[in-house]
Amino acid sequence: MPENSLSSTETAEPVVKTKKPRKTIGFYLASAWISLVMFLALFGWVLPTPQWDEASYDNLGVAPFHPSHILGTTNDGYDMMASIVNGAKISIIVSLVAVLIGGGIGSFIGITAAYFRGKYDFAVTMIFNIMLSIPNLVLSLALLSVLAYSDENNPASMTRRVVVLIISLIIVIIPILGRIARGSALQWGSREFVLASKSMGSKNFFIIRKHILPNVAPAILAIGFLAVGSVIIVEGSLALLGIGIPGGASWGSMLANGRGNIEYSPHEVYLPALCIAFTVISFNWFGDYVRIKLDKRESKI
Repeated sequence: MPENSLSSTETAEPVVKTKKPRKTIGFYLASAWISLVMFLALFGWVLPTPQWDEASYDNLGVAPFHPSHILGTTNDGYDMMASIVNGAKISIIVSLVAVLIGGGIGSFIGITAAYFRGKYDFAVTMIFNIMLSIPNLVLSLALLSVLAYSDENNPASMTRRVVVLIISLIIVIIPILGRIARGSALQWGSREFVLASKSMGSKNFFIIRKHILPNVAPAILAIGFLAVGSVIIVEGSLALLGIGIPGGASWGSMLANGRGNIEYSPHEVYLPALCIAFTVISFNWFGDYVRIKLDKRESKI
């Protein structure tokens, strides 16, 4: 055998295949909890639980693991399990609808502002900065106080309170995700494939849809998971202030109703608080996971 072939064989380095990072236990725990919450929100009505707004006057304030009420009841006799299931539906639907609609509107405005620039971008940036300078809770509080005002003579209906709450949360989400979308679109808008598409005469919205949006979407998705958790916290805070969803219909409303009974039946507060905490932590974990994957993806480009 020739010496050259021997030397090349001896000096050849083995090819090492890099393994993909394994998912941690946190990923599976967050996945399991979010799956459970989504199941309760969508299919909780199939569970054999009593009506969440019907009181059992024979079981007032019973502790968890009662034979008839596995999570106990409130001091007013409402079943905690049924309230948790109904609260999941209200809290998750409100947060997801607000983030999806607000994120869609904010992303469209942010991407188009970054692409077209000029006076349009200046006006959008100024409006976003003004809206972001107002604390989220204060902005939602002001909108709910004006649009869903309620008193003894003119009480606001549940539907009106929910709709106004979603609208106020949408307005809060728009500048947050809009700024993220604008910053990411500025980065991708100057790439060679976008400039090449422009030079070939492609239409603006075709370039946005085909080249910019698919690359901006992961960053929006990462912040979107964080936004869902933030919206759940805002909804609970508004309920504690007395202007959120009333009657114990959401997790935040359950906290507001049970805070006066924490000495006698602490599970009225601890159970919805744990549901809010686990849900927010799970969505935040997913947001961090998507962000890490995004950072690795962009480092290869």
